[in-house]
Amino acid sequence: MIDAILKLSLRYRIFVVLGMLVFAAFSLWMLPSLTIDAFPDTTPVQVQINTYAIGLAAEEVERQVTFPIEQEINGMPKLNQLRSLSKFGLSQVTVTFEDGTNIYFARQQVTERINNAILPAGVVKPTLGPVATGLGEVLHFMVQPASPETSLTDVRTFFDWVVKPSLRKVPGVAEINAWGGEKKQYQIRIDPDRLISYDISFEQVVDAIKATNMNAGGSNINRGTETLIVQGIARTTTLDEIRNIVVGIKKDIPIQVSDVAVVMIGNDSRLGAISYMGKGESVMGLGFMLIGESSNAVTHRLKDKYETIKASLPKDIKMDIAYDRTELVDKVIGTVRGNLFEGGLLVVAILFIFLGNLRAGIVVATAIPFSMFFAFNGMMAFGIAGSLLSLGAIDFGMVVDSSVVLVEHLMSRMGEEGAEKRNRLELIYEAAMEVRMPTLFGELIIIIVYLPILTLEGVEGKLFRPMALTVVFALVGSLILSLTLIPALASLLLPKKMSHSDPIVVRIAVWIYKPLLKMVLRFRIAAILMVVCVSLVAVMMARSLGSEFIPKLSEGAIVINIFRPVGTSIQEAVRYNTKLEKMVLAAFPDEVKRVWSRLGSPEVATDPMGPEETDFFITLNPREKWTKAKTQEELIGLVDGLIKPLIGQEYSFTQPIEQRVNEMISGVRADVAVKIFGDDFEVLKKKAEQVEQILKNIQGAEDILVEPVSGQPVLQIKLKQEQLAIHGLAAKNVLQHIETLGSQPLGEILEGEQRFPLVAKFPDNLRSRPEAVGALIVTSASGEKIPLAGIADIQEIRGPSRISREWGQRRITIQCNVRNRDVGSFVNEAQKQIKSKVSFPTSRYRVEWGGQFEQLAAAKSRLAVIVPISLLMIIFLLYLTYRNMTDTLIVFTSVPLACIGGVAALWFRQMPFSISAAVGFIALFGLGVLNGMLLVTFIRQLRAEGMALLLAIENAGITRLRAVLMTALVAGFGFIPMAFSEGVGAEVQRPLASVVIGGVISSSALTLFILPVIYSFFAPKKVPPLETK
Repeated sequence: MIDAILKLSLRYRIFVVLGMLVFAAFSLWMLPSLTIDAFPDTTPVQVQINTYAIGLAAEEVERQVTFPIEQEINGMPKLNQLRSLSKFGLSQVTVTFEDGTNIYFARQQVTERINNAILPAGVVKPTLGPVATGLGEVLHFMVQPASPETSLTDVRTFFDWVVKPSLRKVPGVAEINAWGGEKKQYQIRIDPDRLISYDISFEQVVDAIKATNMNAGGSNINRGTETLIVQGIARTTTLDEIRNIVVGIKKDIPIQVSDVAVVMIGNDSRLGAISYMGKGESVMGLGFMLIGESSNAVTHRLKDKYETIKASLPKDIKMDIAYDRTELVDKVIGTVRGNLFEGGLLVVAILFIFLGNLRAGIVVATAIPFSMFFAFNGMMAFGIAGSLLSLGAIDFGMVVDSSVVLVEHLMSRMGEEGAEKRNRLELIYEAAMEVRMPTLFGELIIIIVYLPILTLEGVEGKLFRPMALTVVFALVGSLILSLTLIPALASLLLPKKMSHSDPIVVRIAVWIYKPLLKMVLRFRIAAILMVVCVSLVAVMMARSLGSEFIPKLSEGAIVINIFRPVGTSIQEAVRYNTKLEKMVLAAFPDEVKRVWSRLGSPEVATDPMGPEETDFFITLNPREKWTKAKTQEELIGLVDGLIKPLIGQEYSFTQPIEQRVNEMISGVRADVAVKIFGDDFEVLKKKAEQVEQILKNIQGAEDILVEPVSGQPVLQIKLKQEQLAIHGLAAKNVLQHIETLGSQPLGEILEGEQRFPLVAKFPDNLRSRPEAVGALIVTSASGEKIPLAGIADIQEIRGPSRISREWGQRRITIQCNVRNRDVGSFVNEAQKQIKSKVSFPTSRYRVEWGGQFEQLAAAKSRLAVIVPISLLMIIFLLYLTYRNMTDTLIVFTSVPLACIGGVAALWFRQMPFSISAAVGFIALFGLGVLNGMLLVTFIRQLRAEGMALLLAIENAGITRLRAVLMTALVAGFGFIPMAFSEGVGAEVQRPLASVVIGGVISSSALTLFILPVIYSFFAPKKVPPLETK
């Protein structure tokens, strides 16, 4: 089949070239439709269930809301994880499904289940979070007052009714979430003293308002040929109309709302707040994109609509973009583009230097763009986004390897005596067939070693499967081109007569290599012993390497998670955050672009926090503008030193995407999390404190935080049932009074198309201190006036601030980041100490590890399976090539020899072993084998022609030196820009590129010197010629 393809490609070479040009034109036309993103989306298929239970404490939310929902969700098809968070007034249940589950199927199943949950009266119906992932938060923008006269209420109203509806219409947008500001309310502040003076009960006022503020329909009336629709309208629309509502009549005099209450426009209880650039509060909008959309495209569409809105803003409101995902995408793609371009230039330079012929260099270099076209089309067909990992692992050296071997051998044959007299097409065909078997199987081996990567699961699978597929597409394209376009171009472009002399670089290499090879063959035992010693050193180096999941990607932005004492008010937190913003801006004017703080929760609880929790965002200027730091890690150290003296807060450093992805995957925001499961909060707190102390004493632990599960100040009002019975009071009526301390919904007020809640509240003076609450008067059915303190026990207590659960069991989390040390060794030490120093009372208590380490452990267990599979597949293909186990194993020695350089590269660059490095080793397996095959195959050919063993080894080494050096150098030089890049996102490429470069160096050296020695010891006595079918 191969010979037929080659013959057809050479016979119809003009049509082959034209066909490839048409393919290139089609690829360029389709290229703009390729999805572009910074990183692959690693978040799982997840549905978030948010339920608001206004007024319920965390334990009541857990008992009455979270637990019933968890019971319904349990046992769902394809359920992978179930965790929950119960806080004051909010239950959030996070349901994670197996990878590959259709998100809309998952949401439908969840909706059906939660509809069956039996929840207490007054609890708002559960809602689902947006159809978005951890990478879905693509745009943060601020809506701010432009004048002192503009209030946060005005700004929030403009956001809710103008900005949000406009942006939600943008295609690809899942949600526009609001954070901060003050929501407008129509408030009826009922004065208990006035109620007593007018002898009007609280219930009368509430019932009268509800009965008045409504509309009704009266069907229709037929009048002759017309039908009139009957509409009754009584809904109030202004403050004066509300004030004039009659709540009772005393001595024939109507008592109005204005007689017993103050009617005003106020604000809803605040869930969270935003401060921006040290200038005070703002309202923030968060744009979420739908699952499966392109973040680049959606963000650009959002920004276009944003600019349209900004152009028609009222004079008293201004807007500003704080965080734009396209900035990160552009920087990352710029890094990838620069690395590929520089790598491509280096590869082309190597080709020209070693081939010594411009036309030959052009023919080989043609494989680069056409292979990329194959890769781009494959990515579009399989829905793979162009990102740091999918495009960042392509090495043009690997892409041109087969074309290099073909053209190099063709040039050698065309430079032979009398070659110019032979039929050109026949000569090219013969030359191609002579090297076709080693190059074909070498290419197949490189492709096949990537295939097991496709079996990776979870986070590591989502990270590296797109990369493996993209490389496979490019290599398949390279394989096709080496059978079609490259021979066709060679027949058209290469000169009829080639020079007999090699380029000077090759002649120098031969001059150095020839005596060294003879010396190695003379001292074969010493050479083998030297390799054994080097291998032992490499093993020692490998054992000293640390381990981590993947290198931390620099996003060009920093997030500081700040934790203050539970019970901190929103006003105090905003004051402190504004102070921090001013400090950071003043200390790092060249490094910091923007800074803002978000505390509490947004309107849709995508990130539920309390007022004591703050996410402090810092976006950074381009690094060339920095003056006080060179790297993001160095800048984090400086910021840490700046805020460390501030007392009353704990904090940890992370990044926007890293934080969201970690939180969605494992429910934590740090590198490492120790999760302690149990039932009793006091026991959990005690054990968490022990673990915290252990972690503090382990080198590398930073930003240690214990989940704040208790300490929430609560004013508990516990009704006395016997007193209620004595006074003839219903608990419901008393609880209505307690509810009105916050706000009791009475209806809505319409202002055109805008809707605002109408609520009843007590005056602020009754809500200022516990004693005032106790003095609140409750009227019985008989008209008796009883203070609340007389029918209830009122006391201040400290209750749970949040209750986290996983698979229906309570847990507390101790999380930390790891700096100046690898995660693997840190966790190993921590596990040993915790196991020996922390004991648990019953089997219901246990420890689990989460965060990045959890992903590392899963990836290691998977690699323990796929790496042996890759090696076995290599052995199988080698055996198919040689039909001889001896030759197969000899060539296979290239794999461990290549690994020596990869390990040494990691050790010298002080890089821990990571999944990125592991993928580099897998790629190295194929590259190492390719060079070994070139050498052994030619030795077999010479021996089959009757040449003596040692002479055949020497001649093969010298003859194949240029091909071996070229394939090694183009592979290594193609990765050099990635290995030393300082661009945004380059961190994940460096281990992979370093491993390949180091491995190529050792593989080439050992292939050229040690492989001949091994072959001289174990070569088979008889060598049959290789089949070329």
